[in-house]
Amino acid sequence: MSSDTKVTRVGELRPSQIMWAFGVGALVDLPHLSVLVQGIDDWNYAHSRVISEDRLLGGVKSVLGDQVQRLLAPPMPEQEPVGFDPFSAENRIGVPVRLFPNWLRCPLCGVLAEAHSGLFQLKPDDYRPDRTRYVHATGHQGRPPTALPVRFLVACRRGHLDDFPWREFVHRGPTTCKSPLRFYEVGASLETANLFVACAAGKDRDGNVVAGGCGTEDRSMVEAFAQNRNEPVLPRCRGRHPHLRSNDEACPEELKAILLGASNSWFPKALSALSIPSGGSELEQLVNENSGRLDDVEDLATLKFLRKQNMLGELVAFSDDEIWAVLETRRSGSEGGELVDAEDVDFKPEEWEVLAACDTTQNSRDFRLAQGVVPAGLEGVLSDVTLVEKIREVNALIGFTRIESPDELLSSDDISWAPISRKPPGWVPTTEVRGEGIFLRFDEERLAEWEARPEVQERAAKLLHGHRGWRSKRQLDPVNEGFPGIRAVLLHTVAHLLMRELALDSGYSATSIRERVYAQANEETRQAGVLLYTAAPDSEGTLGGLVSLGDPDSLGRAISQALERAALCASDPLCSEHDPSEDATLHGAACHACSFAPETSCEFGNRYLDRALVAPTLAISAVGFLRTVVA
Repeated sequence: MSSDTKVTRVGELRPSQIMWAFGVGALVDLPHLSVLVQGIDDWNYAHSRVISEDRLLGGVKSVLGDQVQRLLAPPMPEQEPVGFDPFSAENRIGVPVRLFPNWLRCPLCGVLAEAHSGLFQLKPDDYRPDRTRYVHATGHQGRPPTALPVRFLVACRRGHLDDFPWREFVHRGPTTCKSPLRFYEVGASLETANLFVACAAGKDRDGNVVAGGCGTEDRSMVEAFAQNRNEPVLPRCRGRHPHLRSNDEACPEELKAILLGASNSWFPKALSALSIPSGGSELEQLVNENSGRLDDVEDLATLKFLRKQNMLGELVAFSDDEIWAVLETRRSGSEGGELVDAEDVDFKPEEWEVLAACDTTQNSRDFRLAQGVVPAGLEGVLSDVTLVEKIREVNALIGFTRIESPDELLSSDDISWAPISRKPPGWVPTTEVRGEGIFLRFDEERLAEWEARPEVQERAAKLLHGHRGWRSKRQLDPVNEGFPGIRAVLLHTVAHLLMRELALDSGYSATSIRERVYAQANEETRQAGVLLYTAAPDSEGTLGGLVSLGDPDSLGRAISQALERAALCASDPLCSEHDPSEDATLHGAACHACSFAPETSCEFGNRYLDRALVAPTLAISAVGFLRTVVA
């Protein structure tokens, strides 16, 4: 964080948090401050490591443009300094943030004002960054109290964010009054109805007009959340992007009041790809794996310099001419075409081909497969079991949304996600994680027979009806778009049920296991499989605990236990009797007690789940695809 020209360190985050929780445009709630992560225009990427993944870089280019040249990790020191020196150069390396919201309040006297109003003073602590704070030194004796960030903000569906319009709100419209404000609560519950904001030039607590004051009455914060289209409480959106220090043109969206720290204040828009063999020669695969250090090689002389500096790694076994020929071929085929929507970028077809083929001759440093064995009794359900002994996942942040997740804005006419930079970016923040996993390929013939059954189609119709109702309530058109199909709902539910069982036996936490569902059912491509894998930025994700559960006995036992638990939920009969067509929801028989997984583990945000498609439940017994396995 910067104050004038001084840079103040205010905390620490893990690289993965920069991607999924506190990325560009997100608010970070610190012990005494609230800060906003700035756009990548302000990042000093001199200390960022280049991450190599050609497939992902190509996908980012197809969405953001060919000017994107690199995938970079968040800036961090090359090695952790010994001890802690707050004045060392390494301590100044990090992600830039700024104070937001700009309004602070004193918890003792209730004064409410902007941080730069002169009423508050910044107290940095170089040795304890978590203690950096603002204090209210005016009118208090002894130790000044710590000023706290206000808990109310405003945002819109276009990704704009702004300070709560305190003066306009308390004066019930535009005003020229510049008197100090006061924020106070009544009662002990601290619910919104008991929170009030007052103007010092308004009325006193007895309702009498202050001499020379504006006469405005105190206003309850509960009115900020009222939806009255005839008399809007909040002004129109000003189109502000504080993370970019820029304003859009007049935004037609209505502002919505949100709370600081609310989950709907920031949703990441990211592209994710697995590092899989390219199918080319050994040299081509090595060049792809080392593209981060080779992309800047412009001639043979630079290549020879890298060889002399012993920076080619395994490529040293090949000549400079051979490496240069592969580099030129890659560059000639890297020119992009027209930009596409992020939803149209799909890396799964190539991943499916590699995982389904289980060609161990293509194993590499970041990707290693081994053929597994289908458990006894599941031969007619599973075609193959593949043990993924090594896997690498790379994620790139390309934007974000507020109020509604990117999925909810999928087909909106003119609303898209917010940008991470003021100008077209030349790089995007990226993280990589390594792990292990188990890939299950389901029998296509049996699955097609199950999909054709009348009772299954009836259940699919209810799920589709709930999907239409859900989109209709959010004014997303067309209402039919985005439904993944009954096959995807089945495989997704199986993945969730298995993740719970594997987390109990593998030693990994539930948040460390992720899913990747392959469920295409069109004429050109037919996929039917799930990949359950660990994903951690260090060696924790590759300890072997998950792959060891891929042996026939352990996997068969896990599947059997998952189906037994799916048959009866702690929330039954309410869970099993849930009908998505009645309340316009995106799930059938599913809830936190039986099927929901941590948000970071699920591709669909805990949507499109229905355990009735997997096993017999109290309400439905003839639809489950694996109902015979339970017995």
